[in-house]
Amino acid sequence: MSLDLTFRAGEATVFAAPGQTTDAMPEILIGRADGPVGHAFANMMAQSKGHTAMFAIRACNQMVRPATMIVPKVTLKDMANIDLFGGVVQSATADAVVDCLIEGILPRDQANDLCIISLVWIDPRCATDANLDKKDMYRTNYEATKLAIQRAMSNEPSVEELIANRHKIKHDMDDWS
Repeated sequence: MSLDLTFRAGEATVFAAPGQTTDAMPEILIGRADGPVGHAFANMMAQSKGHTAMFAIRACNQMVRPATMIVPKVTLKDMANIDLFGGVVQSATADAVVDCLIEGILPRDQANDLCIISLVWIDPRCATDANLDKKDMYRTNYEATKLAIQRAMSNEPSVEELIANRHKIKHDMDDWS
């Protein structure tokens, strides 16, 4: 059975271990390669200075399916941050996508017809942190990516949940209300 996957969006936040700056906050779009997500995906092949898009690969010559593009939310200004993006974050994203296929969160029968865009956060302080825990960076990015994909595929949060929580939950960075 084929799902209508024209356009699905999801996000998640997984916080770092104490003392780390490795919070992960991917924003995910999933859709058919011949639809609006696929058009955006193709347009992302044109590079933008400081926001280099990369395919999610598990290792050289092992690009994941659905084809997944990762794009940094912040400008990457130095090789140290680019190495984290193209190493730890890329690996965690790729592993999360494959595990979503294995677990049935993403439909295997549509894996070659879909694409994913993942906007990812790398705290600029990570690259200069002498105590950076790359295992924690991998953990947060893996868990958040997997959760964001799951939420996208399940259309979460529901409209009902959003309405019910409208006056109960505020933004984590909300210090103005």
